[in-house]
Amino acid sequence: MAAEVYVDQQVCIGCGLCMSIVPEVFRLNDAGVSEVFDQNGAGEAKIQEAIDSCPVNCIHWR
Repeated sequence: MAAEVYVDQQVCIGCGLCMSIVPEVFRLNDAGVSEVFDQNGAGEAKIQEAIDSCPVNCIHWR
């Protein structure tokens, strides 16, 4: 089973950095925080770049 990415929305500050790196996977929801809308929108390396760039470390693999 492939790894899935998720955003801890209780920690997210809605900076949008993940969305600017991988707009095919992340978006801001109505509450103004990031969410994953397409697990398959980009490769794991690109998603990992967004994870590594997150200033509050709220994006994780499960």
